Amino acid sequence: MDVKSRNYLLMNRQALEKDIKTSYIMDRMISDEALTLQEEEKVKQQNTQKERAAMLINIILTKDNNSYRSFYNALLHEGYRDLAALLQDGIPAISSGSRKSSMDGMTSYDYFPGGVHWISVGKQDKAGLLIKLQNLCSRLEHDSTLSQRPPLNIEEAKDRLRLLMLRKYPRSLLILDDVWDSWVLKAFDNQCQVLITSRDRSVTDAVAGNKYEVHVESGLAHEKGLEILSLFVNMKISELPEQANCLVRECKGSPLVISLIGALLRDFPSRWEYYLKQLQNKQFKRIRKSSSYDYEALDEAMSISVEQLNDNYKDYYKDLSILPKDVKVPTKVLCILWDMETEEVEDILQEFVNKSLLFCDRNGKSFHYYLHDLQLDFLTEKNHNQLQELHKNIVNQYKKYYKLNTPVPSQEDCMYWYNFLAYHMAGANMQKELHDLMFSLDWIKAKTELLGPAHLIHEYVEYSSVLDQKNSTVRENFQEFLSLNGHLLGRQPFPDIIQLGLCQPETSEVCQQAKLHAQRETGAFYLEWINKKSLKNLYRLVVRPHRDAVYHACFSKDRQRIASCGADKTLQVFKAESGERLLEISAHDDEILCCAFSADGEFVATCSADKKVKIWNSRTGQCRCVYEEHTEQVNCCQFNNRSGQYLLATCSNDTFIKLWDLNKKYCRNTMMGHVNSVNHCRFSPNDEYVASCSTDGTVKLWEARSANELKSIEIKDFFKNADESPDDVDVLVKCCSWSRNGDMILVVAKNKLLLFDVKTCDLLTQVIVSHHSTIQYCDFCPGDELVAVALSHCSVELWNIKSLSKVAYCRGHMSWVHCVTFSPDGSLFLTSSDDQTIRIWETKKVCKSSDAVLKSELDVVFHNGEVMILAIYNQKHLQLINGNTDSVVMQTAAQESPISCCCLSEDLKFAAFGQESGTIKVLQLLDGKVLKSQEAYRTSVQHCRFTSDCQTLISSAHNSVIQVWNWQLSECVFLRGHKEAIKDFRLLEDSKLLSWSFDGTVKVWNITTGNIEKDFPCHGGAVLSCAVSPDGSKFSSTSADKTAKIWSFESSSVLHELKGHEACVRCCTFSPNNKLLATGDDKGEIRIWDILTGALLHFCSPVTADEEEPTHGGWVTDLSFSPDSEMLVSSGGYLKWWNVTTGESLQTFYTNGTNLKSIHVSPNFKVYVTVDNLGILYVLQKL
Repeated sequence: MDVKSRNYLLMNRQALEKDIKTSYIMDRMISDEALTLQEEEKVKQQNTQKERAAMLINIILTKDNNSYRSFYNALLHEGYRDLAALLQDGIPAISSGSRKSSMDGMTSYDYFPGGVHWISVGKQDKAGLLIKLQNLCSRLEHDSTLSQRPPLNIEEAKDRLRLLMLRKYPRSLLILDDVWDSWVLKAFDNQCQVLITSRDRSVTDAVAGNKYEVHVESGLAHEKGLEILSLFVNMKISELPEQANCLVRECKGSPLVISLIGALLRDFPSRWEYYLKQLQNKQFKRIRKSSSYDYEALDEAMSISVEQLNDNYKDYYKDLSILPKDVKVPTKVLCILWDMETEEVEDILQEFVNKSLLFCDRNGKSFHYYLHDLQLDFLTEKNHNQLQELHKNIVNQYKKYYKLNTPVPSQEDCMYWYNFLAYHMAGANMQKELHDLMFSLDWIKAKTELLGPAHLIHEYVEYSSVLDQKNSTVRENFQEFLSLNGHLLGRQPFPDIIQLGLCQPETSEVCQQAKLHAQRETGAFYLEWINKKSLKNLYRLVVRPHRDAVYHACFSKDRQRIASCGADKTLQVFKAESGERLLEISAHDDEILCCAFSADGEFVATCSADKKVKIWNSRTGQCRCVYEEHTEQVNCCQFNNRSGQYLLATCSNDTFIKLWDLNKKYCRNTMMGHVNSVNHCRFSPNDEYVASCSTDGTVKLWEARSANELKSIEIKDFFKNADESPDDVDVLVKCCSWSRNGDMILVVAKNKLLLFDVKTCDLLTQVIVSHHSTIQYCDFCPGDELVAVALSHCSVELWNIKSLSKVAYCRGHMSWVHCVTFSPDGSLFLTSSDDQTIRIWETKKVCKSSDAVLKSELDVVFHNGEVMILAIYNQKHLQLINGNTDSVVMQTAAQESPISCCCLSEDLKFAAFGQESGTIKVLQLLDGKVLKSQEAYRTSVQHCRFTSDCQTLISSAHNSVIQVWNWQLSECVFLRGHKEAIKDFRLLEDSKLLSWSFDGTVKVWNITTGNIEKDFPCHGGAVLSCAVSPDGSKFSSTSADKTAKIWSFESSSVLHELKGHEACVRCCTFSPNNKLLATGDDKGEIRIWDILTGALLHFCSPVTADEEEPTHGGWVTDLSFSPDSEMLVSSGGYLKWWNVTTGESLQTFYTNGTNLKSIHVSPNFKVYVTVDNLGILYVLQKL
């Protein structure tokens, strides 16, 4: 060893022996081959740390320059920068460029000619501080010609340091790392610039001079955390094991923990899984530092800061143990907890902020405070025996402050309590308080208005163990209520939660509470659904995450999350259990047509009409890569099935299927062979093949590795007639799905399911699913027997592919269903639709259900307090239903042709119905026997009605002729005169009939003679409805020309033309007091007019914040006034009741389906009957 190097070792021996821990320094020297294992053993045999250090230095003194350099590097790498600096000038041939800064090629000498001097301070007593000062002075004096003795006390050291900085090192920078106490900082208070790092902002209060605070983020970004970890273990980020992402996530961005874990892994490269587990289990004591760091373990490093607080403050800090993670808490919450004024609380919290024990975020005028996740984990672990009491304390303080009231949105603490009051009650195991809170409709209403339903659903699941201590039924009632009505609770204006509760099953606690609320609220208008017991909900959850059509949705492999995309250009990821949103990303510039999870759930792929494919981190929402090689819209994207390998298949209107490897930025393979748009693609279960479906009428199978076409199946061959060639047949192949073992592939086109053998391409079986709609999507259940198909007419069907039988019919969506996907285990499936909702169904529950459906055409007679309903059941049966008891009084046998319309006689003795074949039949209600039948039309019968004497039946079809049939005498009169199809008709007094038509005219007929008595050329467009005034002197007409008119029967002249509607005016009705006319249009708007003057009195238009959503849920189809003319009921997308005087909405009844064609109202305005487009019957009674 050089003499100079040897002298530096001897000169600084005392400082080295006092400070260093030899274990990891020797590890480095052994790896450099500067120390032998025998020499390491010799050092380890010494009894004390100081003796071990002395032995190591003795050994190094006997060695060469390489040992000196290895020792110096070990000191640097293990955090002994100040000691390494003492030896720096003793190193032979040191590089002059080692101190370069990255700023414009300038060195630190350019900024600080006197040099940069780094001291690691830490927590020190006076003796420790003196040694630090002595070492620094020794370093600064090392090239002095006069060798001075070390300073004997702190004051002497401080003076000598001041002189050195002033005379020998002017314009230098002194870096003091990890300063804890202001008295320590005072010792370094001299004429140079000082940069300090500290956990306590207030340490600088003790020194003079200008101070500049540098803001440091409380945590590192995920990518930066990975970068630091990769530097410690000397690997590229892409080479890090899969545990690296989880480790960085568990470190919660803490530089301390990431550095500590990195240093450990550098020395123990096989312990990735071990350290991840310790962090996840909060075993901070087991994460022990592998270097000169001042604290032996992570818990000690965090504990030391808390121990510096005085006792009162320690108690306040302990109270923060129960704060929720990742939440910024407003000052007001802590004012309530500690029963103090705002200023007092802020002073206490500032003390924690100054010591880096708490972080503060100024939000406008108020302060919000939060703990780093690891600080919170440490506190929770440290105080785990007292957590229940701490939670109980905050709940009691809340109750004391708010008493029986609830926070209002204008209060700064409002959102905290709505988010976390239940969390604190559950943490305190306050079963009664939590029960009272979570099962209160008032709380549910207030919370869902602010936060939506998903958070509450999550709480029902999360705290079920506390809520279910007596039984789980009540919790299940409330959870189901929110799960099935969540899509309604997101609407504006917010629906009446009491009315929604009244629609729950009679035995439900929700319904019982809603009834109590309804009885207490005097003057409120509520409705009871008296036949609801016949309805069974088959879905588990309904969510409305998008503001437009939802084109695709899929489960993650663990079934915990759902990804969805659609016409609103967003990607949504939410919890499958509660619908709680985890991610919302504005992902593309055009509609997103498909999305898919990777097999391990780490990534989500999206593809769009903007021709791009994008890959997203499914947890953080960061975009990993964008692929732009397709030249037309990309219709489908699917990941391979195996974890660990990220392959993505995409297909496009450009006729190509492309295969992407996520580790590369370009396409791995392009599959060419289709001659038209490719609509769908899927990997086989073993990932060896890709299947694709195209508008060219073929399904092709490709080898994934080589991109070679293996097989092509001409699907259009299965649709051509005998006299057609395949080229004449246009078949769009929509979708395909593989069986679990990959032996079969299911293909859908038009209205057919086709199952093929993959090896032979033979057709194994085919099913015609529907004659009325096309199949949009299909999916094989993992069990291989069930197949789900999404249909264009709002429904989903489940078929057993082995028995070729339909096992379930799932209704609930209000528009086209675009997608149906099973969960990986097949227990659930989800559907997405144009109606903006995603519904999650339980497969077993659905398969046990029946598919009974009523048509929307029905007739109702209110007779002696009874509600008798004639309805068309499953298209071919007629049912007479007692609406009061929800019982079927009579049901006919199946008819040979579907029934299209029906009517009841007023005396309830007879019923009549028309069929799609054009036949009309009259039957006896007592026994269902057909009395008379007539083949009246060649087209479907649209309307039929009895005259008051029940002897004559009047009907119309899809033509311009009305038939008046005396069915008892078998005599028929034909009313001919309209030039286009009849829209509808109604009976007047004295054997008169009013009819209106698509030809724009309204006519009055004598039904005895068949003559036209009056002819009104009413409108330029089709007449859509007419109403007759109570005194019989006037009638109104509404039209597709966006106007309504009031006419005089006597003068045959128009009295008023009512303009202002912005869409087709579809319905109208006069008020019983003969003063008002109400009209409704296709925009969902209702107008109330003065009959006498024709003036517009009111708009009845629901206020909606969702601009895309039509008011009234669509067209207004029917209207009816109350007997006192003060209320109005309307049907459309749902039912609404209005105050006629003010035009305000009194109540809304949301039906399960939509498109209500009519509303039948009892004379006393207390019972209402309708059917929705799902075929569900509603008999509603005013409470």
